[in-house]
This record gives sequence, C-alpha cells and structure tokens, in this order.
Amino acid sequence: MRVIDGDVEHAPVHLWSSVATEATIRQLRALASQPYVVGPVAAMADAHLSSSGVAVGTVFATDNELVPDALGDDLGCGVRVAELDLDASSLDARALQRVLRRLSSVIPAGDRGRSASAIVAADAALIERALSTRELTRRWPSLIARDLATLGGGNHFIELDRDPHDGLWMLVHSGSRGAGGAIAEHHRRAAHARASRPLGALDVRLDNGAAFLSDLSAAAAFAEHNRSALAMLVRECIAAVIDGPVSERSSFDVAHNTIAREEHDGRSLLVHRKGAVRARVGDRVVIPGSMATATYLADGLGHEPAWCSCSHGAGRVLSRREARERVRGEALIARMGRVVFDRRRARDLVEEAPQAYRDVRAVIDEQRALVTPTLRLEPVLSFKG
Repeated sequence: MRVIDGDVEHAPVHLWSSVATEATIRQLRALASQPYVVGPVAAMADAHLSSSGVAVGTVFATDNELVPDALGDDLGCGVRVAELDLDASSLDARALQRVLRRLSSVIPAGDRGRSASAIVAADAALIERALSTRELTRRWPSLIARDLATLGGGNHFIELDRDPHDGLWMLVHSGSRGAGGAIAEHHRRAAHARASRPLGALDVRLDNGAAFLSDLSAAAAFAEHNRSALAMLVRECIAAVIDGPVSERSSFDVAHNTIAREEHDGRSLLVHRKGAVRARVGDRVVIPGSMATATYLADGLGHEPAWCSCSHGAGRVLSRREARERVRGEALIARMGRVVFDRRRARDLVEEAPQAYRDVRAVIDEQRALVTPTLRLEPVLSFKG
C-alpha cells in the first residue's frame, strides 16, 4: 500500500494500485479535500479515472453525508456468480456457439430494452415500491418492465467459466440500468443544487438525504433482481442446447456501486464504494479479469485501512477512446484464443479487449492483505453488451 499523506485540506489517500495515473490520483485528492470525508480515501488495485469525478475503485466514509456523484448512474451494479450442475467439458465449441446465439436472441444488450411483447415477470413488491417523488414512482414500473433481464453495454457481460476441476460457472455483470439511472440523476441534481459544486452531499438526517438512501435501496434491489433474471435466462439457453435441465449448485451476488452504514473503529459510518467490493472477514468476493483472462473468487480479510474492501475487477489501463485507437479487431480475435464470443462484433468490442485491462494476476498480488484467492476460473464463453 502506498500512502499519500494528508494535510489540513486533505484526508490521506491509501493507494493499492502501483499503476494509478496522475489524473486518477488528482481525482482521489480532490475527493480527499471534501469536508465530509472521514478517515482515509482508499483506492483499490483497479483504480482508474472516471468521468463522474470519483475514480473507479474508490472507497471512502462519511458520518451522515451521501454523495450521489460517488456512485455514478449504475446504482447497485455488481456480479452474480453461480456454480452450475454441469461439467464444462459437456459443452464443446459448437455447443457454446449455440448458447451464444441463444443469449444474443433473448437478452437485450447495450441501450436496448424489452418490448411490451417480451416483458419478463418482476417481483410485485419491487414494482409497487414507492419512491421519493411522484414522478419517479410513476415511471418506476415502466422502467422495470423495460430494463429487467437486460444486460447493458460497456463492461457488462455474461460469461461461462471453467474451474480447475472441470466445473462450469456462470458470471452475470449488470446493474440497475435506466431505472437506477433515473434515480441517480434526480438525486445528483438535488446534491448539486444544495452544494453549488461538484461532489455535493446530502445529509441522511434531512429529507433529501433520507430520500436518496431509500431510493438507492430500491435501485440496488432491482439491480440484484436483474442479475437473477438474467441468470435464469442463461440457464434456459444452456438447457435448450443440451436438451436437459440446468440448475445452480450454489450462488452469491456481490454489488460494487453501493453505500452502506457500517461500524469501523467504533464509529457508525456511511461507506461509499465506487467500483469496489465489501471484503469483510467472511465475505466471499469475485474479481473478474477481462474477456479472455481469468476471474478469481476470494475471501475477504477485513482490512481496515481499505475500509474492508477490495477491487471489483482488473481495472482499465486504456480508456475506451484509447482502446478504439490502438486495438484492431483482428488483434482482439487473436487475443481471445478459444474463448467463444461474437467475432462479427470484434471491431465494436475492442473497447473491452483484454489489452485495455490490467493483468488480473498483478491486481490480485497487490491486494493480498485485502483478500485470499480461493478459486481461479477460466472463460470459455463471453457475451458482451
């Protein structure tokens, strides 16, 4: 861990990344200068620059303040991990190609949502949940109907992986989509109006802060429900290909855009995690690499200097613009090797090429004090938005 010492205007920064850029560090320092920050600002091993003003991979705490800018639009985004009751070797390359085609036909990705004729059933309690304004409450059911069981774009993915014992695993990375985005935008405007500056905060003891916390809970619940619905569709696609049932032996869900009330050093604090995962003792976490590289399952070690957190992935080393400029579709295809993906979209997918990400092994090595790796998974299929 590298410590960037604080001063009268800045909290200290605890940095686990050895490759964080100066621009990323400036974002961390800007956050560390905010009056509501309690204790250090922690930057995980995958920390990198963000357009929202708070670097991806940032964790910080406040007493009673909520910072909408700290989470961006995709509230409650995370990864669902499931071990399936199949051997990975039961799906050869041709079968995986058939699974991929089915996924592409039944799961809207990118900016696409569901049409009225393709609505997936949602939990009634979630649909009927009242939000903090009449407008958000009015829009909520239609947003859920459009976005449930949809993947999103960018780095969101569905992946099938093989473990060292030929076990088959499923990973689903998605979030709250447009439903969460509407909530985030509303409360970000409220925070900016109140503070008249970027990184404005809402006090949870006041009406607008309590409203954001309640709406954030709804968005996080929808995000987890979305991942569960996507996982069901993935299992159905595999079942159709093998002509037999597919179920989960075990599963867990890890969110990485969150705010939670937690106890640290005897204080009750609001811990903000932007692209970071809670990793207390007993927490099981997932740290994906890239389209062609390994994912690690790990156990949290409860490291307090990191606010009991760890990275949520490998972390970008090329921005999306840089990846488009430097990586050709042919280079992506070569790097993917035997991993099944839609080669016709190689030119569009270069933003997510393995070349745009850190080596996940280095990321794991840099956070040995934060987590203990327990299982390495290798991708066999990658479906991207």
